[in-house]
Amino acid sequence: MTQDKLTIDDIVDLRAYERERETIRDRIIALKRDRRVSIGPVVTLVFENRDTVQFQIHEMARAERLITDEAIQAELDAYNPLIPEPNHLSATVFIELTSKEEMERWLPALVGIERAIEFRLGLLEGSDDAAVVRCTPEAAHAQQLTRPDTTASVHYVTFAFTDEQIAAFVDGPVTLAVAHPAYEEATILNEATKASLADDLRA
Repeated sequence: MTQDKLTIDDIVDLRAYERERETIRDRIIALKRDRRVSIGPVVTLVFENRDTVQFQIHEMARAERLITDEAIQAELDAYNPLIPEPNHLSATVFIELTSKEEMERWLPALVGIERAIEFRLGLLEGSDDAAVVRCTPEAAHAQQLTRPDTTASVHYVTFAFTDEQIAAFVDGPVTLAVAHPAYEEATILNEATKASLADDLRA
């Protein structure tokens, strides 16, 4: 089933959300557990879907006390692009830094990281090499986050798969990697993460 974009009707008012927030938050934390992938010491991806985006909008509305349709629609316009289309994955990229020294070291060094993340899918039939699916910066956010001399600590990216690449994703080993001159790291996905992301790809 396609993950439909969210509408005003999918965002409940603040009082109704507050009554259900603890239950919703626990469910989303459990969901994200299988959708969070660390690559090396400072880069983490959280793969988004309709549920995680809906939770994000509810949390933004709660934090900023957004009560008008116009304010909620602005959040929908900002976050709906993160709900993946069929044959796509969508992720928020976090550069996780905890000190000024780390920020001064990593943020200038990692300029361009929003184009340097890739899936390596093992062998496709008739190929001697691992299939590679590289990320693309999410267009609505790219202009705000891209700088020539330093990068942001958060980016939004998408990955577009062919049907053959989806089959390779499901059937074989999958590695998520950063191929950046300043940061060469890779992580093999566990089966729970693969299964969760495969649901998005099959949508």
